[in-house]
This record gives sequence, C-alpha cells and structure tokens, in this order.
Amino acid sequence: MAFPDDEKMKGCRPKIFGAKDKKAAKKTDRPSSSAVKSAPSSSKAQSSSPFRPLSEVRSMREVRSMRLSHFLARSPSVIKTESFRVFISTWNVGGNTPTAELNLDDFIPADDHSDIYVLGFQEIVPLNAGNVLVIEDNEPAARWLALINRTLNRTVDGDADIFCHKPSLSLDSTSSRSSSNLDASFSNRSGSAIFQSSLKSIRKPYMPTQRKLLKICNCSVEMPRKSYKDACFGCPQAHINETDSSEEDEVDDRSNNASGYVVDGVISSASASSDQLKYNLVSCKRMVGIFVTVWAKKELVPHIGHVRTSCVGRGVMGYLGNKGCISVSMTLHQTSFCFICSHLASGEKEGDELRRNSDVLEILRATQFPRICRRAGQRIPEKIIDHDRVIWLGDLNYRISLSYEDTKKLLTENNWDALFQKDQLNTERDSGRVFRDWSEEKIYFAPTYKYTFNSDSYSGETATSKKKRRTPAWCDRILWHGDGIAQSSYFRGESKFSDHRPVCGSFTVEVYLLDGKSKRRTSNTNIRIGAEELLPTSKNKVTKGAGTKTTK
Repeated sequence: MAFPDDEKMKGCRPKIFGAKDKKAAKKTDRPSSSAVKSAPSSSKAQSSSPFRPLSEVRSMREVRSMRLSHFLARSPSVIKTESFRVFISTWNVGGNTPTAELNLDDFIPADDHSDIYVLGFQEIVPLNAGNVLVIEDNEPAARWLALINRTLNRTVDGDADIFCHKPSLSLDSTSSRSSSNLDASFSNRSGSAIFQSSLKSIRKPYMPTQRKLLKICNCSVEMPRKSYKDACFGCPQAHINETDSSEEDEVDDRSNNASGYVVDGVISSASASSDQLKYNLVSCKRMVGIFVTVWAKKELVPHIGHVRTSCVGRGVMGYLGNKGCISVSMTLHQTSFCFICSHLASGEKEGDELRRNSDVLEILRATQFPRICRRAGQRIPEKIIDHDRVIWLGDLNYRISLSYEDTKKLLTENNWDALFQKDQLNTERDSGRVFRDWSEEKIYFAPTYKYTFNSDSYSGETATSKKKRRTPAWCDRILWHGDGIAQSSYFRGESKFSDHRPVCGSFTVEVYLLDGKSKRRTSNTNIRIGAEELLPTSKNKVTKGAGTKTTK
C-alpha cells in the first residue's frame, strides 16, 4: 500500500516541531545549565502534557536543550523511578603490565556489589613513539579484562549458579589453579598474533550473547513517534553498527579458534559461560594508553541500549591519542548516561593548568556520539552535557600550586583543607574557567601522585635531583554532572603497582522506568506496521491504549 504523503502526516507531529523550525533543529547547540531539572512526581507526570505550552517556549533552541528524561518523565507511561548503584574507579598504571598475581581489591573492593561498574585506566602501555604512532598492542588490555572478570565474577557465599562449570575452571581469585592458568595462557601467547588483532575479538568472551542488541535502540514500542520513518523499531535494521555484522562475528569466531585464543583455563571458561556470569561486559574501548570498560549485572543488560563510544585525542600535535579521552554513552531503562575517561595534559609549571582547561573544553566540544534513533521531539543524546547523568573520571593531572617543601609540610600535618585550597582543579572550578556546574565530593585522602614504585614514599623523597622531583598532587579525580546523582563514597586504594594510587567512588543514581504496559523493543527486526497506524488521524481522536485523550 502507498504511504500517506508528508502533508497528510502533519497531524501526527507536535506543532512546535513543524517544518518552519526544521533548519533550526539541525543545528548542534550546547544546552544551557538551566536545562530542565529533575522529573516531576509520578502523579503529576500522568496528568501533564508531554510538551510545554507554546507560550512558554522562548525559542527552538530552548526546546532542543531539554534532556531525554524530561520528555520521558512527563509521559503518562512513566510512573516511577528506581535507584541503582554505580561504582567508578580510575587508575593510571604507569605503563605496567599486570600479572595474574595482581590483586584488584584496591581497585574493585570485594565488599562492593554495585549494579554497574565503570573502570577506567590510563597508560596501560608506555607512552612512547611506538605505541602512540605504530603498534596496537592489545596484550595489556586482554590482561586487564581477564583480571577484572575474575574479580567481579568471583565465587561469593550465598551467590549460586554464577558458574556452572567445574571448580578447576573457576574465576575465583582465591583459586591458585585459576591464577596459574591465567598466567600460563598469557605466557603461552605472549607476542602472538592475537594481541595484534582487534579488541573486539578479545572482549567477546566477557560480553552477553546478544551483544549486538546493546548498540541498537531499546525504546518502548508504545512511545509516541512523529512518523513511521522515525519508529524506533526501524532502528535495528537501519542503525546497527556496520562493524557488528554477523559476518564479522563469524570471522572473529574462526580467528579465535585458529589462533588458540580460547584455551584451557580462565579465558576459555569465561567464553563457555558468558551467559552465566554475574556481570557482563557492556562496553570496552581503548585509545593508546587510555582504556575504559563498563560492566553491568546480567539482569540489567536487557534494559541497556544505545551504547556508543567517542574518542578525542589531545596529545602530540593536539590530536594524537597519548592524551585525550574515551566517552561511553548508553541508556538504562529510560535514562541516559555518559562516562568520560580522560588523561589530560601533564606538567606542573605555572600555566600548565590552562592547557588542561583547554583539553576539557575541547573534549566537551568535540565529543559527538553517532545518531541512533529519534523519539517524538527529542533524539538520543549526541553531546556529553545532553545526557541525564554524566560522570567524568581519570588522570586530570591538576597539581597543587605550592612548593615541594610547603606541600610536604602540610602532608606531614594531614592538613587536607589547606592543601585543597591550593589545588588547581578546585581553583579553576571556583573561577568558572572549567567544569562549571559540575560537582566533586570533598577529598579526605592523601594526594595520589607521585609515588616511588612499590613504595609508600612519594618520589620527591627519593629523587636524586630537583629536576626529577614531583610535588604530590591529587591528579586522579571523579566529577559528576546532572540531577538524580548522589555520591556515597570517595576514596583511594593503596595498591603499590603504579606511581599513582587508584581512586574510587560509589554513586546512587535515579533511573526512570516505564510501567508494565509499555513493551520493550523486541529483538525481532521484521516487525510489521499496521495499516491503521499509517492513516492520517482525525481531530480530537481518543487514544485507547493509555486511557488518555490526545489532540492530533
């Protein structure tokens, strides 16, 4: 049957998004800090229109600045919010490659059982010319993935059916055989072709079976849409990332088996039981030394969608990847999240903080996520600040503006308040030059940089010359932006593996959920469109599905 023409379909679109404003809607505008705040209560949400009255809309730019949750929260389908725990860790590992004996309890505490883990690294490889310009060595990334998987999916008392295979193949960190198998599997393949292959094949054993669904739209099929062209159930066919084709997956499977990647021991057990793990890998991305992974509880994975990544290089010549960031965007239920793992410009000379400010501003400007799907009146966020909940982690490299002697004196007195007053990030934020409207929990721990390797002493205490001496600083930080976020802890780990100490934070985030009548997008991409859905609607028609009246 022939589809109705554009003129007939006008009745299906909100008037404030008419053809008159199409040109304005194409512009990419950074939303102001006065963007719509937290969603109204469920009782109000059911009686409110999903859009503001036209008299309140000052410009098309104001409408586009509204975040995704604004429209969702005011939809009659949204009746409640639910709290989830998100754990964030960042660690500059100084180019050191881990062994199986490395204990990650200082990076991922054993007593933490969060719903989502965002784990970021800096300098997983030495930042030399070979790693920056020539070789893509994925062995360190593979080792970190195996260790994280072993730590998150350890055997916990009272947790059943995490692994259904024999104990000899367990990922339990207390298992000596598991540890030896992990080291053996790495040593047997050290320098082999697998670590020169893509990270895609290395991460596959830790991801859910239906991993391709993470990158497509998981919007409710009952959400309103402007036209049949914008229907979310069209996204699986139109917007699957071309690198995630089934043909490539088959090639990866054959290459893994041919190269011996799936071997006896830890890695093979992870591959064989990926559907039985308590936590699945949701996203994994590397840019030179920056490496970020996102893990989620298995039961949350079906509610995660729109997973996208964006890289911005700020290193050599202003664009190479030895400095910069990796950003991960995703939705959980009806709330959008963005996690930024960064490594900013180094240096403790006066004025170096301005280069770090420039890095932050350029990252916010240049980060652009691929477009996946559209909702009525709002696209899935494409810029960092457009997201509902944003968390920034990494080695931000801001220093303390004091001499080494004055800093050491305050450190000896544990005078954190006096030190923090001279912290460059604190100063730059107070002046409004960077991270305006962002938040950071108060710091109650010692500076995390720079330590002598495998020691509790700062490097300045053992340096042979003032030129090599570094003033201790809080280089490693976690900040956040948006409503519905509450930070419950902010602390550092004490691992001596690197010249940095890891920094961790726990968050409770509010997430919008649809009611039980709203159906999640099915994985079947061949959904038929009913003929009645394509017909032009008459005025003042009653919509029966939600029991509310809408004017078309």
